[in-house]
Order: sequence, then structure tokens, then C-alpha cells
Amino acid sequence: MKATILIVDDHLSVRTLVADYLSSHGYRVLTASDGEEGLIVARRSRPDLVLLDVMMPSLDGFGFLQAFRRDSNAPVILLTARVEETDKVVGLELGADDYVTKPFGMKELVARIRAVLRRVAAAQRPADDELYALGDLTLNKATRDVTVAGQPVSLTPSEFTLLSLLIASPGRVFSREQLLEHLQGNSYEGVERTIDVHIRNLRKKIERDPAHPRYIETVFGAGYRCRAAPEG
Repeated sequence: MKATILIVDDHLSVRTLVADYLSSHGYRVLTASDGEEGLIVARRSRPDLVLLDVMMPSLDGFGFLQAFRRDSNAPVILLTARVEETDKVVGLELGADDYVTKPFGMKELVARIRAVLRRVAAAQRPADDELYALGDLTLNKATRDVTVAGQPVSLTPSEFTLLSLLIASPGRVFSREQLLEHLQGNSYEGVERTIDVHIRNLRKKIERDPAHPRYIETVFGAGYRCRAAPEG
């Protein structure tokens, strides 16, 4: 059964075009005309993925995302006409998994959707090595549970995927390009800033002091790695 996708956009023409195209590819599609309606639909229907416009009346995409992330980790792809890098970074910091800049092609959009949903499905599949522990940080790939000092930590799909990759190969340095390709496949943009924001969000959730991380280390000029043994 195909995934359920919620489109939140104040332009009827965009909602109709995207909904018709996704429906023709077998997805179940729900729509909302602004952030407030989107939250109502999301809480009622629990979509597998949200396509979210940024600039909307009543409640914009950033406001929706803040509220949505309080009770859901379902992946979110921003549909943004804004070209400023800071706007995209804000969306990622609030918990978006990816962004597509308007105008966009339908094939590109579907490719992004499939990449994000594959990431979620891969994280949910049982693995040979399902449980990882590093200091007081644990990650269970089978159940998608993450704890720090015994306390559960809620991660977005992107954050969970990054942590799973890093903790499975402690000491190995991954470049930003490698990390983003692992998240999104070959179709991506904004390489460095996108990964940097996801890592920054992840550190806020798992590190006691994000400014002095014990688990995820920045390797200057190279990328990131999970320490073989946490410091401190």
C-alpha cells in the first residue's frame, strides 16, 4: 500500500497539480490550504509524509512545523519559493527533512519523496546488528528507540538515519556529501548547510553540552564521525 501524503499549500493550483500527479503514482493524498487546517488534518489522519509550503496566511510553514514536531516525527519536505539560504536553514532547524525550491518538476518531487520514504522504511527494517551502545547513548534500529542515560530521545527520520550511520562505524569520517547522499540519494542541493543543520539538531538532543560534543565529532575540512569512545 502506497504512503499517505499531506499537501499543505495555500495555492489551489499547486495543491491540485501535485495531488493529481501523486495520485496517478498510487499515493493517497490529503490537502490543506494553510498551516492551521494542515495541523487538523495531520492530527486526524497521521500522514506518512508532509509536503509543506513555507509562505502561507494564517499559519505559515514554520509555524506549522513547530507545532507538528511536538507530536509527530513523520518526514516533512518544504516547498519553498524563498531562495535565501537562511530560510532553508530555519526550516531544517525546525525539523524539516528536505526542501524543494519552487518552481520544481514533478519528477524531481517524486524522486525526493521516494528517497525520504525509503529512508524511513530502511530504518524500520530489522538489521543483523540492531542495537548500538556508546557510553550512555543507545540506538536500537529494530525499534527505532534512542536513549541517553536511560531517557528516550525523539529523533526525526533524518536525524535517526544519520545517527544510525555514524554509530555503526565509530571512528570513520563521513564527508558531508556522503552523509547527504545517504539521506537523499543522488538528487540533492545545499550540501554543507543541510547536513550541518541536521547534525546541530542531533547534537542538541543527544549531547549534554552540544558546544563540546562527546559523541559526534567535527573533523575539520573532512566531515563528521562518531567517536570510538565518548569523551568525559
